[in-house]
Amino acid sequence: MLDKATAWPFVEARRIVEALGNKLPEKGYVLFETGYGPSGLPHIGTFCENLRTVMVQRALEKLTGWPTKLVMFSDDMDGFRKVPGNLPNQQMLQDNLHKSLTSVPDPFETDESFAHHNNRRLRAFLDSFEFDYTFKSATEEYKAGRLNKGLTGILENYEAVMDIMLPTLGEERRKTYSPFLPVCPETGHVLQVPVIKTNPEKGTIVYRREDGEEVETLVTDGHCKLQWKPDFGMRWFVQDVDYEMSGKDLIDSVNLATRICRALGGQVPTTFIYEHFVDEEGAKISKSKGNGVSMEQWLQYGITESLALFTYRKPQSQKKIFLSLIPQVTDEYLKLLADYEAAEDDVARVDNPVWHIHRGDVPKAEEVSPITYSMLLNLVGTSATTPDAAYVWGVIQKYTEGVSPETHPVLDQMVAGAIRYYTDLILPNKQYRAPVEAERAMLEDLMKTLRGFKGSEPAEEIQTQIYEVGKRHYEKKELRSFFKALYEILFGHSNGPRMGGFVKIYGVEETLVLVESALQRQAA
Repeated sequence: MLDKATAWPFVEARRIVEALGNKLPEKGYVLFETGYGPSGLPHIGTFCENLRTVMVQRALEKLTGWPTKLVMFSDDMDGFRKVPGNLPNQQMLQDNLHKSLTSVPDPFETDESFAHHNNRRLRAFLDSFEFDYTFKSATEEYKAGRLNKGLTGILENYEAVMDIMLPTLGEERRKTYSPFLPVCPETGHVLQVPVIKTNPEKGTIVYRREDGEEVETLVTDGHCKLQWKPDFGMRWFVQDVDYEMSGKDLIDSVNLATRICRALGGQVPTTFIYEHFVDEEGAKISKSKGNGVSMEQWLQYGITESLALFTYRKPQSQKKIFLSLIPQVTDEYLKLLADYEAAEDDVARVDNPVWHIHRGDVPKAEEVSPITYSMLLNLVGTSATTPDAAYVWGVIQKYTEGVSPETHPVLDQMVAGAIRYYTDLILPNKQYRAPVEAERAMLEDLMKTLRGFKGSEPAEEIQTQIYEVGKRHYEKKELRSFFKALYEILFGHSNGPRMGGFVKIYGVEETLVLVESALQRQAA
């Protein structure tokens, strides 16, 4: 039945099965790999690549029952070529250019090196999602000799690799290009220098330094690092990788890595190309620029599940990411939880994004939150003083039974995030407006309707009666303007919750006070 699932991770899982000839690899598991270049702080795109890969991994396990493994490979032996502008200690970093990233001091002065700092931050975030993965450091893998098979393979197939790479380079670059980057024993620099001789039988190359001196060095055991594109294909070959996804900007790199892996005699993995997130101006998010929304910023205001949902949606379509998406995405997640419970079969369930967000262990909607994020923002906005969690929880618990920070930890995170979101992003731009004459009549009618409620009515019944108020004062095609006017007058901004649910949670009497206060407001 799952062969009919249309969710993109299942589509990818079926591609993997087909590429493997419908049988488990001889190594006894399917190997997924993700990569990270720690030349800059980990950004949201790095996290999303890992999350999407895990989604495909879990879909394959569900589809086939095969064992899988995930490797997160950090290319931290790469040379430090450019100082990102969003880091402290700029001069210190400038003084350490060309060293491997694990030899560059940590500008934050918290870790052994710049690469160790970035690796730790990424791993901490992945661990918070409880990903099951093996972390591999390129520095450790090279120096321990675990990549020697691939390095000697590149040396033995040197001309074939050069024939693959040279046509992709400019004329000047071709004169000095080599897939091998020797590590200078005196300076620790990862050198980009011409190789003038190869000795496959000895496992060495001879290169010419800038001062003209010729140096012979082993290519194994960390004496040399491979250029990025040959390194990509070499890792596939050595580790026998079965699946890896990459951003759209790496299409050429994937094609070259494919050819190099084949030149080494390796089986090329199934690959997947995704589109990048862009910032509000449409610029690609960059580690060196530090533009766009970071993981930490999103999680200041939103729950991890909302970030996961945004990540899941249409990976092959470019999407702008900005903080004002958080309320909408969070509320969509809550709705999808309810849809999952109502699903009639396994296909409908696995086609729901929440199956992939929770890796098959989906919580019940009522266990997560009975209140939308949009509703919380408006509850926060009703506080007469600086909003705090105690106030918001007090309102929630007054009209919602059996709910507490202990029983609903995700809702507790939403409350904290909504308070920060309101304080940082709404309050500075909040502008209540006074009702015009026609709107005063509408508000008087609303108050009359509210006085007819006891507070025990279902939220939908309250919503229906409020809707009737709108129909009495607005043409049917203008009812959107009715709710927009309510939001602007009562909440100070153009968007708001379903009013029935708000009244149910906030309270009939309290809402009457809110409307009365708005009626007393005079136009400037």
